[in-house]
Amino acid sequence: MIKTDILIIGAGPTGLFTVFEAGLLKLKTHLIDALPQPGGQCSELYPKKPIYDIPGFPEIKAGDLVDNLMEQIKPFSPGFTLGERAETIEKLEDGTFIVTTNKGTKHHAPVIAIAGGLGSFEPKKPLIDNIANYEDKGVSYMIKDPEVYRDKKVVIAGGGDSALDWSIFLADVASEVTLVHRRNEFRGALDSVEKVGELAKLGKVNLITQAEVVGLLGENELNSVVIRHKDEGEFIHEADHFIPLFGLSPKLGPIANWGLEIEKNAIKVDNSYDYSTNVPGIYAIGDVNTYKGKLKLILSGFHEAAIMCQSAYQRIFPDKRYVMKYTTVGGIQGFDGTKKEAKKEVIKAIEV
Repeated sequence: MIKTDILIIGAGPTGLFTVFEAGLLKLKTHLIDALPQPGGQCSELYPKKPIYDIPGFPEIKAGDLVDNLMEQIKPFSPGFTLGERAETIEKLEDGTFIVTTNKGTKHHAPVIAIAGGLGSFEPKKPLIDNIANYEDKGVSYMIKDPEVYRDKKVVIAGGGDSALDWSIFLADVASEVTLVHRRNEFRGALDSVEKVGELAKLGKVNLITQAEVVGLLGENELNSVVIRHKDEGEFIHEADHFIPLFGLSPKLGPIANWGLEIEKNAIKVDNSYDYSTNVPGIYAIGDVNTYKGKLKLILSGFHEAAIMCQSAYQRIFPDKRYVMKYTTVGGIQGFDGTKKEAKKEVIKAIEV
């Protein structure tokens, strides 16, 4: 059985930063995530996309943010259970918890921090009869590595930000990019809509509106799609890859059955104090929680992690009083024996 001070469910940015804040308090952490690697959505859905609202970074790619967080928490030697989903929870008589994954791995901790983002995600798939036959054989529901599409013919379906942004990005990667949308109007950012329009005029994006992909063709792998246009009817379009980007459906999964107060598919918390749930010892931070005035931003998750860890410390050590020290003063003492601190200034009298 894995034992730790704070068991973090979700290894996205908020979960990773929780490791750092807990480490400053000398609290050990372990993370569970259903994905095979840390980073959550940033690693799985858009590692190459830039983020513009992380303090101190005018622009940073999502994957680079995850890399930076992993480097930042390295001194605190967190444990990871990856590729497994937190399935059941049992509260013991002493108030601690045992969380078991879908693969039977047991974890024991006095504090649980649910940082599972919006929960687990499932892509919204178009209603094409044989689409399952082409999954991983030309059909993908997300883009992990744009280089896969280098010099390939790509058809993207959708009318939101993801469809627009990836059409723009792949215009300089793929040999041909076709964007298919069932309406003339798009739901994405205005500058992205305008950029796609410009690329269409330059012949770098083949824009087909008032249409949808209704069929897939190919013997062993995808080689073309069937497009149905409102006025022109059906026609076949060559394609090496078909990427329907219709969004993702978030689900809390088994956590929804843990006796927590749920509101609109999110966990309700007390934000006036410490982001605790209705179950003492269980906290929810990041996009997975909800409260009045909630902002689903990464930086909000970082703030909630810091507050939550202070409360967790008091729960684990009720008789101790922690005196907060700024890292600029106290530095960082890692569990691996490393220490980071500012160089001490040498005070020397001036000789006259």
